[in-house]
Amino acid sequence: MYRIVFLILSSALIFSGCKQKDKEIIPLPYYNEPTFTPIFLKNNELVKNKITHTINSFSFLNQDSVMVNEQTIEGKIHVANFIFTSCGSICPTMTKNLKTVSDGFANDKNLVFLSFSVTPWIDKPYVLKRYKEQNHIDNGNWHFLTGSKAEIYDLARKSYFAEEDIGFSKDSTEFLHTEHFILVDKNKRIRGIYNGTLALEMQQLIDDIKTLKSTE
Repeated sequence: MYRIVFLILSSALIFSGCKQKDKEIIPLPYYNEPTFTPIFLKNNELVKNKITHTINSFSFLNQDSVMVNEQTIEGKIHVANFIFTSCGSICPTMTKNLKTVSDGFANDKNLVFLSFSVTPWIDKPYVLKRYKEQNHIDNGNWHFLTGSKAEIYDLARKSYFAEEDIGFSKDSTEFLHTEHFILVDKNKRIRGIYNGTLALEMQQLIDDIKTLKSTE
């Protein structure tokens, strides 16, 4: 539902903008709550006052047993998703689709990809390393992360709002399985959510990353 609303609003703004001689770049909306109601703001002071939700601090090991934390994404745009290596349903498609996005920004040090394992008790660093290699991912800014299940699930639900229209309502013991990719700006504010199983949404994600880069 949130995607439909966003696309309708964006289309209306784009249509009106087409009448202008110089087309204005439309800033991405902000998402401040689990319902993913888009908030369009241009004024920086309004953003500071109204957008209160940011991604919380975290610390997890990546596929190379290197610690990745909030400093890794400091001042950078990042895309987050949640997978597990033994998943035979949506995860392979999600990884393939995100690789398409990653390949388009392979040399961009200001864009980070974070894939959090939702079965961290299985997906140890060496398992994630093998998974990354098997999927032919060579982007050094794409980290596959493992650690405390409770901390990953809490971050997913309370920070990334990873499950549509759920957000805070589930506790850390209930299994997390979501197809969502979440786009976060350099100030750790959510700016987009996408269905990671749909190739069409990947083009939207690519376009939105470019928009975010040009408006920040």
